[in-house]
Amino acid sequence: MAASESQKPDGFKDNISNNSIDEGLPRELSQLSLASAASQDEFTDKGHAENTLKNVCSYYQSQKLCDIVLIAGGCRIPAHKVVLASCSEYFAAMFTGALREAELPEITLERVDPQALQALIHYCYTGNIELREESVEVLLSTASLLQLNTVTNACCAFLKKQLDPCNCLGIALFAEQQGCLALHKQALEYTYQHFMQVVKHQEFLSLRSEQLASLFKSDELNVNSEENVFESLMAWVQHEPSREGQLPQLLKLIKLPLLTSEYLIDKVEVACGNVAECQPLIMEAVKWHLLPDRRLNLSSNRTRPRTSTIGRLLAIGGMDGYKGASNMEMYDPRSDTWAPFMRMGARRLQFGVAVMQNKLVVAGGRDGLKTLNTVECFDLTSLSWSTLAPMNTHRHGLGVAVLGDAPNSPIYAVGGHDGWIYLNSVERWDACTRTWTLVAPMAGARSTCGVAALGGRLYAAGGRDGGACLRSVECYDPATNHWTPCAPMTRRRGGVSVCAAGGYLYALGGHEAPANAAGGRLACIERYDPATDSWLLLARLSCARDAIGSCLLGDRIVAVGGYDGVQYLCIVEIYDPETNTWKKLSPLGAGRAGAAVVAVPPPRNVF
Repeated sequence: MAASESQKPDGFKDNISNNSIDEGLPRELSQLSLASAASQDEFTDKGHAENTLKNVCSYYQSQKLCDIVLIAGGCRIPAHKVVLASCSEYFAAMFTGALREAELPEITLERVDPQALQALIHYCYTGNIELREESVEVLLSTASLLQLNTVTNACCAFLKKQLDPCNCLGIALFAEQQGCLALHKQALEYTYQHFMQVVKHQEFLSLRSEQLASLFKSDELNVNSEENVFESLMAWVQHEPSREGQLPQLLKLIKLPLLTSEYLIDKVEVACGNVAECQPLIMEAVKWHLLPDRRLNLSSNRTRPRTSTIGRLLAIGGMDGYKGASNMEMYDPRSDTWAPFMRMGARRLQFGVAVMQNKLVVAGGRDGLKTLNTVECFDLTSLSWSTLAPMNTHRHGLGVAVLGDAPNSPIYAVGGHDGWIYLNSVERWDACTRTWTLVAPMAGARSTCGVAALGGRLYAAGGRDGGACLRSVECYDPATNHWTPCAPMTRRRGGVSVCAAGGYLYALGGHEAPANAAGGRLACIERYDPATDSWLLLARLSCARDAIGSCLLGDRIVAVGGYDGVQYLCIVEIYDPETNTWKKLSPLGAGRAGAAVVAVPPPRNVF
């Protein structure tokens, strides 16, 4: 018997049966009615926002429903608060905060250009604004005031495209005043890069002394030599005779010690010698040339070269995990990038390299089968190879260095291995006679040693003699043609790289065990002081390795590549002696060990 209505469980009336909604409807119609009742739909007008803004813009153009009038320079601009506040943080704060202006029907904006204001209000309604060279600066300053950041960024991008040697200084100053830090940086970088052209224009001659000082403080000025900076200073001083009083302070920012001694006497002394405050600066520069052994005590910002004058770095050959690299890579310190350069005339491993008179001299090494005594010369100007007279002895694992600063200073080839025995012999290349001559041999044989010139003497450190790796160091005096022992290094170092900098010798990396043994490679570096005949351990490299290529670039040591016992490395690091720290530079394009690394003069007249 069916239950009566009163006997049905609680909630029965609220639960609709799945079989039917209405007892009088078929099952299928009941289900369709349920689905229709539950379904929903949503309509989106994709053009709604655009059409609404167009309508608001038409009200602006017809001056209808406006609730605020902006006044600038006598120009009245009716607008809608909600539109201005939605685009500008400046207006949002004005109209939605507790400021008195929120209730005013008219607001006067002091020191605001009326045409720029009108263009920016029009932008708030349309999203469009016209940028012109003659008005963009006024527009940018007004947009910055009103905190219309998108317009400010557009104006900065426009001005960046307009940078030119005749206007970059003005744009940099304007950007700094407006707080546009990115544009300020870009304009300064452009000024540094095109400095040689910038100094020819009126903007440069119109700089105030403190602005000129700020420019001269940068080591990023792209110049051929420090002569260009001094000449630009004199052009600025001579533009207005009253500026001569600023000369001593500005001359402190010129790197006088890096000028040639001839230029110091013929140009600087003549132009500035009659100013008493300039004389100590000139004397400091003269001492730098006359007393090279005391340069460490004379070092200052004036002796640190500008980036564009320190030259480029060449990494030549070396082991690369295959048959040995015969290519070169060139490093540009201004862009911190490596790029492929030239190839050597023939494949060489464990060779020596020296730079002399804009020429690269490559001596000895192995071709993979035999040890070589051949010498090649690469002209960095004509980019061509030629052959020099061969050495008297076949050598690989030799050290090569130029002793002296004169154009025809001799090149020394030190030690190495001739394919049969380790060598203690040393020979010298005379650029005048174009011949190699044997000089006094070292006390002991050594190969893969580090060789460098310092204070008019030649040093050979570490290496191998067929047995253990060596700690010993020898010093050659060309005046006596004699080698004398020096204090040994703190560690045995085969495959060591040695570089001279700031009156010291630096020994980098190497291995203590035989080169083919696992481990035993060094990350520590140490410095030799010839005045005290002692070695001091310094900051470590980022990883232990031998066969590092190193040289002095400007006043800092660069360590390139190497071998860690597993792989050939593309690591490049630079050492700052002031902070005793290493910093990584851009890596090589490919790993290499035992590469010859040299600094070559910068390209001339390419700015």
